[in-house]
Amino acid sequence: YAAIGVTADGERDILGLWAGTGGEGAKHWQLVLTDLKNRGVLDVLILVCDGLTGLPDAVAAVWPDTIVQTCIVHLLRNSFRYASKKDWPALAKDLKPVYTAPTEAAALDRFADFSAVWEKKYPAIIRLWENAWAEFVPFLRFDAEIRTVIATTNAIESLNSRFRRSVKARGHFPNEQAALKHLYLTVTSLDPTGRGRAKWMIRWKAPLNAFDLAFDGRLTAGRK
Repeated sequence: YAAIGVTADGERDILGLWAGTGGEGAKHWQLVLTDLKNRGVLDVLILVCDGLTGLPDAVAAVWPDTIVQTCIVHLLRNSFRYASKKDWPALAKDLKPVYTAPTEAAALDRFADFSAVWEKKYPAIIRLWENAWAEFVPFLRFDAEIRTVIATTNAIESLNSRFRRSVKARGHFPNEQAALKHLYLTVTSLDPTGRGRAKWMIRWKAPLNAFDLAFDGRLTAGRK
């Protein structure tokens, strides 16, 4: 498992790597998050994830004020898994008013419209959104600058892709520690010049200002 964080100054950092045991319950995630807190992550405004079982409960125990937001892109991808490919364009068109709605009430209305059209054919998609609703709706509280950067976990996806390529090229590891060391070396090779980090920080200027307003100065306090 990997966690990527964006600091109060807009700097992206890989906060940790953990070897998984196959379990994703609240107890597992609480150990991971407590590890991060003990190493200096004292506050988190929003934690974006892909519907991981037990994670919201663990977040509430470690950082009570943190908002858990499901990845919108993953929610859409998971929706398409239940549908015939020929229906994907129509599903995407009918779901867009839900996740672009100005408010939660408006999103509920648009979801009711979506359900009326698709529930009979794809009840599993309706159930998927209903189960994810509590972690979906925080997204709707924020303006465009924040919605743009929390809609997806693509940064993690990109990192995992690099990990997979590197591990495939290496082939075999004698033990877990050797595998983690290899992944760590992969991390250190991602941006040797620092140019990628500099571009990332420029991109985050507007979202950081929006975050500070939306969270009553908690971001500014994090810089102290």
